Amino acid sequence: MSVTTATVPVTASVTLPAGAALDLSAPLCLFVSGGLPTAEGTASGVRLDIAHHFANVPDPRHRAGKRLHLLGDMLVISLTAVICAARSWEAIADFGRTKQAWFRSIGLKLPNGIPSHDTFERLFARLDPVAFRDAFRSWIRAICGALGIRHIPIDGKALRGSRTPDGTCLHLVSAWAAEHRLTLAQVAVNDKSNEITAIPLLLAMLDLHGALVSIDAIGCQKDIARQIREGKGDYLLAVKDNQPTLRTDIGACFMAAYEADFEGIKHDSFTTEEVSHGRYEKRVCTVLYEPSGLSTKHEWVDLKAIVQLIRTVRQGEKETNEVAYYISSSEASAKILAEAVRGHWSIENNQHWCLDVLFGEDHCRTRQGNAAENLAWLRKIVLALFRQDSSKGTIPTRQVRAAADDGYRLHLLQILG
Repeated sequence: MSVTTATVPVTASVTLPAGAALDLSAPLCLFVSGGLPTAEGTASGVRLDIAHHFANVPDPRHRAGKRLHLLGDMLVISLTAVICAARSWEAIADFGRTKQAWFRSIGLKLPNGIPSHDTFERLFARLDPVAFRDAFRSWIRAICGALGIRHIPIDGKALRGSRTPDGTCLHLVSAWAAEHRLTLAQVAVNDKSNEITAIPLLLAMLDLHGALVSIDAIGCQKDIARQIREGKGDYLLAVKDNQPTLRTDIGACFMAAYEADFEGIKHDSFTTEEVSHGRYEKRVCTVLYEPSGLSTKHEWVDLKAIVQLIRTVRQGEKETNEVAYYISSSEASAKILAEAVRGHWSIENNQHWCLDVLFGEDHCRTRQGNAAENLAWLRKIVLALFRQDSSKGTIPTRQVRAAADDGYRLHLLQILG
């Protein structure tokens, strides 16, 4: 795969097309000459600009440190190293040293070479996590704006490697675009019990218009339901023992509906059955619309439906049955709500599991300052990059390819450009 790039400053041998008189001094701001092969085939005057994502990120370092190693250089190196499977500050710095000539060829200035691993860690520890998160917001919005968002699961995850001597560890509450399998935003809290305070902050960052927001029982709160509706979204909230009156009332509503054989009751149902590797699973979703008999219904803004999901799993001679309840402001069909309930756990399988297994998040011992939160966000951006890349192979396979193949690595960075 042949990729031809021009370093900055652009030499006289490269002819720029009209309108290309732009500031090419920023890190990773490349010009691929028209008609020359790139990682994706042929480009025609493509300007790759990743540095603009970091333009509004404040540099927290002392003036001398800013001159020694440029902020944009360090962030681009970190991003690229994580793409190529680096899991520690030592690995990030080592990757930078190994690929120093390549980084210079794509426009990084590196006035004093590659920073040490301690320098990378100190920078990420002091970096404002809100500003760093917002650096990629335009890219995320562009993807979601083009493809649309229908379902936003919200869930928390502990970074177990950040556990401190007092037993606490960092928890990140994330909003996930289920259809596109990318993280929309995250908020950090110091303990799982504080996740409830993070959810309103997370919702305030999102465009909820037309989306169905699903949250586990910890988010089944009246104020959260109201905030989702004020954002023009619909809620789908799990109801467990933290709302005992509501849960009891919902159970009674379904019992009465079954006894009346649903006569005169607006309802819908959807059933799925699956058999895989000797394991049988049946899921029956029943929805009652405009339910009566909820003593606290008036406290839940625009509550339109209650949902019952009965899950039966049989493997060998063992059979288990689970019943779960939900409330929703949506009047969608039972099929759509059943898929949303099941899709809610895509954040577990497609994000949490990938971050732990493929990126080693739970084993990362980073604790200093904001470093754990910022590095976690960097992993999520890299995971989203791989999700948007249509190349063949698993993520670990593509990480190896990115580490070895300069052209493929550039192709991945082009997705952000």
